[in-house]
Amino acid sequence: MDKINMGKHISGKFNDELEAVRNRVLSMGGLVEQQLHDALLAVQKSDIDLAEKVLTSDHKVNKLEVQIDEECVHIIAKRHPAASDLRLVISIVKTIADLERIGDEAERIAKVAKESFSNDQQQLLVSLENLGQHVLSMLRKVLDAFARMDLESAYGVHQQDEQADRQYEALTRQLMTYMMEDSRSIPKIMDVLWSARSLERIGDRCQNIAEYIIFFVKGKDVRHVSPESMERTVMGKKD
Repeated sequence: MDKINMGKHISGKFNDELEAVRNRVLSMGGLVEQQLHDALLAVQKSDIDLAEKVLTSDHKVNKLEVQIDEECVHIIAKRHPAASDLRLVISIVKTIADLERIGDEAERIAKVAKESFSNDQQQLLVSLENLGQHVLSMLRKVLDAFARMDLESAYGVHQQDEQADRQYEALTRQLMTYMMEDSRSIPKIMDVLWSARSLERIGDRCQNIAEYIIFFVKGKDVRHVSPESMERTVMGKKD
């Protein structure tokens, strides 16, 4: 992993602490990415055992979140970080909160694998899979951007959320139409609908993490700003 702003501190131990906590974030991200991958595969293959694996693995993600939180509190209390170091710690704390919630959404998706669907309903799962693969790609790319604190990659992920939203809206319309045509399918289709909603939320979480990366690199909070303002921040001169 590339070192970001390392080597400039008087204390080498401080460098090690910052590097260690960033590595833990990436470990947590890897676990969450695997959760989402397995949840989508479980739905695709109706693999109940794999779905159960997703449901029982969440404690590992939760444990890492608590550990990283404690390490960040320790760094703030002992090192009194300033400037980019403080932005890094803040970005980490916010990132792990979103990663934990992505894990929760992956659990909800995995539960769909326990349902049985007719041949006619399988097309709905194909549409869910398409959205899922797009969102999984976003997660992978934003974790890679976090590892390198890559501004351009983070911005690219942020832009991809619009496509995820369009796919989600199209899938929602498809699901609503199916329910109106066959009222008996409503309970199962609602499960798919909630899974689609979980995927849309994961896309939003990836977008959030991209914003934290931009905050670290540029020193500017780009939440709730216009697309034009964000583009100026990303493309402008570095701080």
